[in-house]
Amino acid sequence: MSRIAQTIRGALLLDFVGAFVLAMRYMFRTKATVNYPFEKGPLSPRFRGQHALRRYPNGEERCIACKLCEAVCPAQAITIEAEPREDGSRRTTRYDIDMVKCIYCGYCQEACPVDAIVEGPNFEFAAETREELFYDKEKLLANGDRWEREIARNLEIDAPYR
Repeated sequence: MSRIAQTIRGALLLDFVGAFVLAMRYMFRTKATVNYPFEKGPLSPRFRGQHALRRYPNGEERCIACKLCEAVCPAQAITIEAEPREDGSRRTTRYDIDMVKCIYCGYCQEACPVDAIVEGPNFEFAAETREELFYDKEKLLANGDRWEREIARNLEIDAPYR
């Protein structure tokens, strides 16, 4: 019986007709494709993108040189050097991240007691050489200044879950 049914289906091209109907049904639906450079999809507040060092509203950098991010980094991509200031507080003199080594795990952000190092919303930071992916303190602070509004909003949204 199944052999006869298979022969009839083949003669009437029922598989082809079914596939054609399915294709026509999807042809007239709204497209799910995003025209990437001009349209961008939504990002989660927990998205881990390009690293940034944040500042306090008065302009002072947040990093207190506790070196917890350096200690927790599984890829050992973070290097910190610090020295005490005149007022007795410690501040970083060198804060480097080798983005080639970084695995974007987010442990540095979780370990930071003052939310100084964060992974921001920027995912478009391609480079042509390895040297461009070696971020020093100035570049990290510039990233923080550039993305501060979005970083603060994402941290505020994520605060109840921390």
